[in-house]
Amino acid sequence: MIPRRAQQTYRRRDLSIFLAVRFLSEVAALAQAVAIGWRIYELSDDPLALGFVGLVEFIPMALLMLPAGELCDRGDPRRVLAAGLTLQMLCAVGLLALTWIPGTRLWTFYPIVALSGVGRAFAEPASQAVLPILVPAERLSAAIAWSSSVWQVAVIAGPALGGLAYSVGPTEAFALCGVGFLAALLAIGAVSGRRSPPLDTSRTLASRLIRMREGLRFIRSRPLLLGAISLDLVSVLLGGATSLLPIYARDILNSGPIGLGLLRSAPAVGACLMALYQARHPPDRRVGIQLFVSVVVFGLGTIFFGLSTSLLLSLSALFVIGAADMVSVNIRLSLVQLATPDALRGRVSAVNMLFVGTSSELGAFESGLVASLIGAIPCVVVGGVGVLLVAAIWAGMFPSLRQMHRISSADR
Repeated sequence: MIPRRAQQTYRRRDLSIFLAVRFLSEVAALAQAVAIGWRIYELSDDPLALGFVGLVEFIPMALLMLPAGELCDRGDPRRVLAAGLTLQMLCAVGLLALTWIPGTRLWTFYPIVALSGVGRAFAEPASQAVLPILVPAERLSAAIAWSSSVWQVAVIAGPALGGLAYSVGPTEAFALCGVGFLAALLAIGAVSGRRSPPLDTSRTLASRLIRMREGLRFIRSRPLLLGAISLDLVSVLLGGATSLLPIYARDILNSGPIGLGLLRSAPAVGACLMALYQARHPPDRRVGIQLFVSVVVFGLGTIFFGLSTSLLLSLSALFVIGAADMVSVNIRLSLVQLATPDALRGRVSAVNMLFVGTSSELGAFESGLVASLIGAIPCVVVGGVGVLLVAAIWAGMFPSLRQMHRISSADR
């Protein structure tokens, strides 16, 4: 048996390595997203081509994220995370290889992006499930805070680093992403923590499907949860301008790949600062009103960004969008955690991650499709107006959500 002091040191080491894995993998993924977006638009000059990037990534995530979460519950999430990182590393290698092939066809990028979606479907639920096996229960809250902070830094640094690398060349950008995924994969192999139970193979496919459907039924039976999750989902679908940022960076703002990286980082800066503010001043009064106001601000910021032709004003609008989104995300996640019983917490969290976590990819397809028909600027503006309409409609459809005074009342 490991002595208590040695065991604590051992787990501190594991947490440090895991935080490095989270940082490296997130930086690589976001830098790769910037590089793919610029490369696709560079080859196609077509907004719809950018939309298809979101679609081919959304499909495997939608199909596999819930089964991947259930697999983490039955086995060792470290192995699931390692499998996801391996796939993402192979995708970076594939994208790197395409830069060496003269006359590369546009369609060759999409199977690689789809495989990256498979990797994300496994890696994202697994990364959430690894922490509890690395630290004692009394240190879990602090570990989650550290993990969230590292993730926020990565969300800011990743796009900026990807844009800077692509300004040198696509080969350098995709090589950097491959090195990041490889380093994360090697690091996760050094994470030990306490042993996970062996893979439970006793459950049939039918029983696993029933267990996953229980999370969906629970959300449908709780108007507060259903309203908050669906409001976030539809707002991101309509107001997601991220997939069109290559068009803005190249054709409207004339800022190049470095500008694209800055545009992708700006919402994360706003979200990070808002998260720090809410950590000291959490929403505890008239929470429902705050939720709907944040969605309205999100929509107004989207409209302002769509009409802007100045890089500085566009960055400011995206900063506001990120801050407003963080308010709604914080309220929604608090509702999910508080209103869900322990026996259903994992499955409800997986459903929340599936619908909200993949809405950006589906929104990217919607934005690309609409932009190909009416243009990028009208697409973003119409999307912002749509967010405002959704806020008004949801306020009428879910009065209990609008009238909620404190989050603590959600479990009643």
